[in-house]
Amino acid sequence: MKEIFIHSEYIKLDQFLKLADCISTGGMAKALLAEGHVLVNGEPEERRGRKLYPGDRVSVEDCGEFTVSRES
Repeated sequence: MKEIFIHSEYIKLDQFLKLADCISTGGMAKALLAEGHVLVNGEPEERRGRKLYPGDRVSVEDCGEFTVSRES
């Protein structure tokens, strides 16, 4: 599982997917989420604006598994 570090309190899911190099545009995020290829903490997620906090786990089909960490 790869750690993705954030500098703020939270990060929105679409921004996270870009940071994790799973997508390159917001439109790609919308399609990926609509097709059910993203799990947050083991549950399917379709909201691009879902806030992710340190400790959250994200699984993206054909991209990998990630955990959100706060950079100190």
